[in-house]
Amino acid sequence: MQERKAPREKRQLDPASEAWSKLPWRKLEKHCFHIQKRIYRASQRGNQRAVQKLQKLLMKSEAARLLAVRRVTQDNQGKKTAGIDGVKAVKPQGRLVMAKSIHPKHWKKQKTLPVRRVWIPKPGKAEQRPLGIPPMIERCKQALAKMALEPEWEAKFEPNSYGFRPGRSCHDAREAIFNAIRSKPKYVFDADIKGAFDTIHQGKLLEKLQTYPAMKYAIQAWLKAGVMEGQEFCPTESGTPQGGVISPLLMNIALHGMEQAIKEGYSKSHAVEKPLLVRYADDFVIFHSQLEELEKVAEQVTQWLVQMGLKLSPTKTRTTHTLTPSQGQVGFDFLGFTIRQFPAGKTHTAKGTKGQALGFQTLITPSKEAIKRHTLTIKERLHKFRSASQEQLIKELNPIIWGWAAYYKTSVASAIFSRCDHVMWQQLARWVRARHPDKGTQWMTQRYWHQVERRKWVFATPTGAELRMHSKTAIQRYTKVKGTASPYDGNLLYWSQRLKSHPMMHETKARLLQKQQGKCRWCELHFQDGDIMEVDHIDRDHDHTSLSNKMLIHRHCHDERHAKHLEAEQKRLKLAAAGINIQ
Repeated sequence: MQERKAPREKRQLDPASEAWSKLPWRKLEKHCFHIQKRIYRASQRGNQRAVQKLQKLLMKSEAARLLAVRRVTQDNQGKKTAGIDGVKAVKPQGRLVMAKSIHPKHWKKQKTLPVRRVWIPKPGKAEQRPLGIPPMIERCKQALAKMALEPEWEAKFEPNSYGFRPGRSCHDAREAIFNAIRSKPKYVFDADIKGAFDTIHQGKLLEKLQTYPAMKYAIQAWLKAGVMEGQEFCPTESGTPQGGVISPLLMNIALHGMEQAIKEGYSKSHAVEKPLLVRYADDFVIFHSQLEELEKVAEQVTQWLVQMGLKLSPTKTRTTHTLTPSQGQVGFDFLGFTIRQFPAGKTHTAKGTKGQALGFQTLITPSKEAIKRHTLTIKERLHKFRSASQEQLIKELNPIIWGWAAYYKTSVASAIFSRCDHVMWQQLARWVRARHPDKGTQWMTQRYWHQVERRKWVFATPTGAELRMHSKTAIQRYTKVKGTASPYDGNLLYWSQRLKSHPMMHETKARLLQKQQGKCRWCELHFQDGDIMEVDHIDRDHDHTSLSNKMLIHRHCHDERHAKHLEAEQKRLKLAAAGINIQ
């Protein structure tokens, strides 16, 4: 009689993974945030000595080093992408070693490795842009340095800077533009900085940082590290590699002061109209009701940028007007939105602060280029999945449709959503005809389109998988972030409430955020901007999809929860092998 094989044992939880998951993460996060809040307040007071002492304290602390390593190796999307060192998907044992090795006292002894350069296509364009991928250890160091520098500069940054900042987004920049022109048509200087990341003057940037020597030495080493493209090494005499953890913060620091520069020479009196600048990363617009004043301000900005080694892109920079044609153009595109004003009669006109009719209305809609790019993306996916099942196609298209519609749902987009649905319906019809050239129209419609809850002509499977339509996304109003508010000011309730109402927050996550009062169900800490949130099933049954069986937790908390379940399962198996049954 053949001996029966023992059941295959489940994956073992190694001691290092257990040690990593058992670290008191909640306590570590609270400790770090407490120091960051003190850095923010000291920077607000202008106490640079206290800022630098607290930054040194934070970077030397084990809590900050562990959190920096966790963010890079466990939370970030690029954790499986290697630099020139070939390190990726770091195991828990490697994370613990890495947390010790990134102590600032070791930085001068360690040689800074160059970044690996890859070229990625720009959305909807044939041209490509360079992306620098630092080695894993350098990413952890940069994350640690960013934890110390960001609170200091969040207290200094100008109110109308919105790109690559915690708690701020494209929608805040768009709302600031709407507020700037809603009551008065204005001339617009629409500008784009040419190769901002690659041409920043490194010396001026280091001078502007005004930080302590060790931090300055570390940032200088990252800036001068060079890039490896294949087997060829290229030195970096200017700019900061696009793709580094700290690079967006350094670019914002380099461009800090632009808003102040355009207001020099203007009286503090409220009677004098001052130019208004709204910036998102390296794209910015300046508004003024007089063309002569706007041209003067544009020249000031151009000269100010030259000092930082930057210049404007001649093909992407222009002057126009929001209401009347200027140089044959009216309105402008910014962050994928078309922003312009239209003359309007008394029934459709916008009204001023005192209720007076203004004679025009301001409309912000998805740009023609964005619509074209989106429909082309759907067309490419349909071509790629021409031999896939209907269910696979729906699974592929739904996130694309949801993400695009969610981004534009705070604009005047109802008619455009309906138009996109019409175009997509035609694309789907062509996809079906290509699959079944010998079938009739009636057979194809009965096979692929069904009635779902009184809605006819729904592209869905008999099992219930349904293609999401653009028009299903409701239009909603968006509230701009308050002035110079920052997540480091300690008002966690305000920021968690903003998080659940953000346009890009998925409906399920938004409902769970509201249900959980903005806190992670596992660690009980408030979610903050930049946290990776994941939906987990309470009973671990993925077929049980009701909201009562779901909870929202951090990605690292998700890993920790499953590690604990694995540990409990292994204990149960050991006891069962010993003849002890536990219910």
